[in-house]
Amino acid sequence: MKLSIPSNLEEKIYDLKIDDNKMQSEITTYFPLNLKEKQEILKAIKPKGHQVIFKSIFSDKISDEKWNSTKEQIKKKFQDELLDID
Repeated sequence: MKLSIPSNLEEKIYDLKIDDNKMQSEITTYFPLNLKEKQEILKAIKPKGHQVIFKSIFSDKISDEKWNSTKEQIKKKFQDELLDID
């Protein structure tokens, strides 16, 4: 699903699942989002009665500056480690 959100926010999302039957959406990000980022995503998906669950792969919070300087390394490392799992 393509969201109408800024690309710098979209790249923080690892996975987005919307299950209309269960009235639930699950958004997985690399790092926890702040309240403003969550509100921006909610505005874009317009959950209309859906329960929206935000999850993150990593639990520590990082600044946008740190994210921007390391995001490619983080994504690559995560993908490489994920592919090595049997």
